[in-house]
Amino acid sequence: MQKVRPNDATEIGVALLGWYDAHARSMPWRTGPADLMRGLRPDPYRVWLSEVMLQQTTVAAVTGYFNRFTTRWPTVADLASAKDEEVMAEWAGLGYYARARNLLKCARAVVADHRGAFPAEPEMLLRLPGIGSYTAAAVASIAFNRPATVVDGNVERVIARLYAVETPLPNAKPALTVLATALTPRVRPGDHAQAMMDLGATICTPKNPGCGMCPLMAYCAAHSQGTAASFPRRREKPEKPTRQGLAYVALREDGALLLERRPDRGLLGGMLGFPGSDWAVFAPDPAPPVSGEWHPLAATVRHTFTHFHLSLAVLVAQVDKGANPERGQFMPMGAFRPSDLPTVMRKVLDVASKEFGLIERNDPQA
Repeated sequence: MQKVRPNDATEIGVALLGWYDAHARSMPWRTGPADLMRGLRPDPYRVWLSEVMLQQTTVAAVTGYFNRFTTRWPTVADLASAKDEEVMAEWAGLGYYARARNLLKCARAVVADHRGAFPAEPEMLLRLPGIGSYTAAAVASIAFNRPATVVDGNVERVIARLYAVETPLPNAKPALTVLATALTPRVRPGDHAQAMMDLGATICTPKNPGCGMCPLMAYCAAHSQGTAASFPRRREKPEKPTRQGLAYVALREDGALLLERRPDRGLLGGMLGFPGSDWAVFAPDPAPPVSGEWHPLAATVRHTFTHFHLSLAVLVAQVDKGANPERGQFMPMGAFRPSDLPTVMRKVLDVASKEFGLIERNDPQA
């Protein structure tokens, strides 16, 4: 592994910021270099919201969600006063639903404990619900210009190549953070952080890095070895297990669907969904949530979460208006949108719609 020398760190910082000033990506949550020159400062609320949304998600996927959130809840106080179910519905499809629950907890803590203003120091930010070291550093550096080191997947890749770090991820994370910290300047640290992330996202990409366009090419150990694409080193990932489960879709004769809200804790916590079984390698079949003539569909719903694949068998039934469910409640078609459901439950709805024609009646935009 190549060591960081003070002169190299200064030169790398200058080259990186020069490139960023010319090539910074335009994003709805970002205050660009030209805006900063005019004295405009980033809104901490928008920085925080974008960073939470961007965790394990792409900029392209997040942009629409961010715009809808900030239109509906333009300030942290607005978000803090929102109803939980409304926020969860707007979040549906972004995944990692614990983030949405922590989003509300954090917004409410900022309003209750900090008079609606995010603290500037990483140590204070870390005390807020749902804010870890990465988000605290990102908000402190980008929104408040504190010299905090921001290390995401893009930054890890840039640093691993720049210094030819042979230790595979995730073991290399501490060493990569030390190296990234040595490069973090006291002047424009927020721009430096965003420049590193932009470089990793647009040039120092996972496959086929564009080394010829990279402002750090002259300093890159992996490029000089001709091995840039092979970094960062990674341990072989274990194969994901497959879990099984059932989903029950009941359509009442008046057009209402049987839905339940999942417990706040756990996967898809607080989200609407169809009653069903636990998800396990060998899941027991629960009793149907309401009496009816249930029959299985030929189609199986398949979905992949971070740590496992899921295979759901779907059973459907049409029930009369007086049906009394033991789980969940019947919701009229106009009371929810398919887009309010998490992705796996939308897949369940999709296969059931071939039986009932649900989507056409429920969501003209689906």
